[in-house]
Amino acid sequence: MPIDAPDERTVDADPFVQFSHWYDEAVLATGDRAAAMTVATVGNDGHPSARVVLLRGLDARGFVFYTNYESRKGREIASNEAVAAVVYWSELDAQVRIEGIAMRVTRTESAAYFAGRPRGHQIGAWASQQSMPVADRVTLEAQVREAELRYPGDVPLPPYWGGYRIEPTSIEFWKSGADRVHDRVVYTRRGETWVIQRLSP
Repeated sequence: MPIDAPDERTVDADPFVQFSHWYDEAVLATGDRAAAMTVATVGNDGHPSARVVLLRGLDARGFVFYTNYESRKGREIASNEAVAAVVYWSELDAQVRIEGIAMRVTRTESAAYFAGRPRGHQIGAWASQQSMPVADRVTLEAQVREAELRYPGDVPLPPYWGGYRIEPTSIEFWKSGADRVHDRVVYTRRGETWVIQRLSP
């Protein structure tokens, strides 16, 4: 089912409510793929990098994803908390652009999420030094086997693994239009309120 083009006069006053409406439609259209979210960070050298993660939480504070804190994105967030993210649903001809700061979620939140992951994913978090060079596939598989032997029962949360919440300063809703006359509505945070504006395509 297609979603309506955003209109600055009729969108919800709360961008998180508006996002939830679109996300529900994206789930109907794409299933699990609706959660794919590109997150961009910037390193100390000023060079940006981007990768697809999974959106695993949304509330009035922001958008949550999980990763290894020692990965490239984790290291870059540690030195520069400013990030950008994009959720794009080709089936709906729509995207949401997010800019803000990334803050670690609490260990309690991370532990609760980690406990619900499939065992293989939990083992992988212990086995992989994410973003670091590894000699070959054989070495990687050996690290997985070692982690499986180390944790035959419940797998604890690694100390270097957890969630980030992107606390947005702006959220833009974009819907494709005929002849590239797209509809773009952006929410910009002003203190405790959101200012809503239409942008030219």
